[in-house]
Amino acid sequence: MESGDSNIIIHVISVLFNMSWQIFWPLAFGLILSSFIRHLLPVDTVVKHLGKTDVKSLTFTMILGMVSSSCSYAAASLSHTLLAKKATLANAMAFLVSSTNLIVEMFIVLVALMGWTFLWGEVIGGLILIATVGFLFSRFYPKEVEQELRQHIESAEPAKHAHSDCGMDMSNMKHETSDCGMDMSSMKSETSDCGMDMSNMKSETSDCGMDMSNMKHEISDCGMDMSNMKHDHSMHHHMDMPAQEETGLMSKITKSAGFFQMDLAMIGKEILIGVVVSSILIALVPQEGWKALFISNDVGLPTWLHSLLDVIIGIFVAMIAYVCSVGNLILAAALWHGGISFGGVIGFILADVLTIPMMGVYKKYYGKRPTKWMVGLLFLSILFTGLCVDAIFNGFGWVSTDQTVRTLNQSGFGMNMTTVMNLIFIPLSIWYYRLGKKANAGMGMSM
Repeated sequence: MESGDSNIIIHVISVLFNMSWQIFWPLAFGLILSSFIRHLLPVDTVVKHLGKTDVKSLTFTMILGMVSSSCSYAAASLSHTLLAKKATLANAMAFLVSSTNLIVEMFIVLVALMGWTFLWGEVIGGLILIATVGFLFSRFYPKEVEQELRQHIESAEPAKHAHSDCGMDMSNMKHETSDCGMDMSSMKSETSDCGMDMSNMKSETSDCGMDMSNMKHEISDCGMDMSNMKHDHSMHHHMDMPAQEETGLMSKITKSAGFFQMDLAMIGKEILIGVVVSSILIALVPQEGWKALFISNDVGLPTWLHSLLDVIIGIFVAMIAYVCSVGNLILAAALWHGGISFGGVIGFILADVLTIPMMGVYKKYYGKRPTKWMVGLLFLSILFTGLCVDAIFNGFGWVSTDQTVRTLNQSGFGMNMTTVMNLIFIPLSIWYYRLGKKANAGMGMSM
């Protein structure tokens, strides 16, 4: 291997490590937050605020997105969680675009890389996009396709396979003679879903006179084996403990970790593909190389057509080159100085939810046909937003061409905010993942 080829490989690897270092903690934070929301957020809370689509719900969605995550993969997980909690599709999609485009860290990077004009372009564009997504998804997403989407979500919900869903609450079971007097000697559980085997249950010190010797478990779904359980004086203690642990903090963390592990198992490959592709493009394509993608102003096309083509090109580049919302801004700066229009840059930035790896995530979350409609409406929403922003800023003369840009391959190593957060989230995410994997394996859901 020649030294030139060796240097290229080393450069690509260096970019890959730098990019991974920059995006690790927001990605881990977003996915961890998603897992807690999925486990802890009450259904009625979501339905109350996001169960219908209107100005109030879209505003609530925007605020929720702004305080959540900066990573599109994590945002996709959170929007999936909202749908599972019975939010409307329009609200879930509005959350998806707000949590990837209206976040503080993104604003900071935009100002540093490209100037204040692009910050306001992103803010105005984000607001237009949220309103457009809310309108299109509530009016034009087919109801039968949405039903298919929700059925796909319900069929994939892990809780349906967990033994905790058997609907049994024995925490308050008492053994006083005043409460029992039950004769269950002939009881059968042919239609039971809990798979309880109490054939050898003893009642040596029981006060209840309960006879379960002939109870059967012919149809079992929950894997509960109580064949060796004794109905002695300690029975109440053994049956009450799970209910007490259920309310404990560690129990909640463990169940939330299970969702975290399953999310990574489901979309981990797509995340890796996105990071590698973007790193290669940033490492190998010089800044001048991007100019070949865009139409020169000398061609003499009408302004609206030139803007339309640039926004489409920006979306297309984002689809094949994206990593994560904040990291994507580095490439956006290259496109701007490569000659793309203002609306094209905004379209590129907003299209972080339309990348090829992200479409793979949607397909796994929602199914093939629902994903096609979702991607189509998101594309139209982003295209419309890019054109609006371009018209507004050029119409008022707010677009300047003297923006500054830093080196695309920025090193995140050193004593800075990224390093501090990674030192926290790397060990935390490893521990959390192992905890979730162990929890899922214990319920027969190891992935």
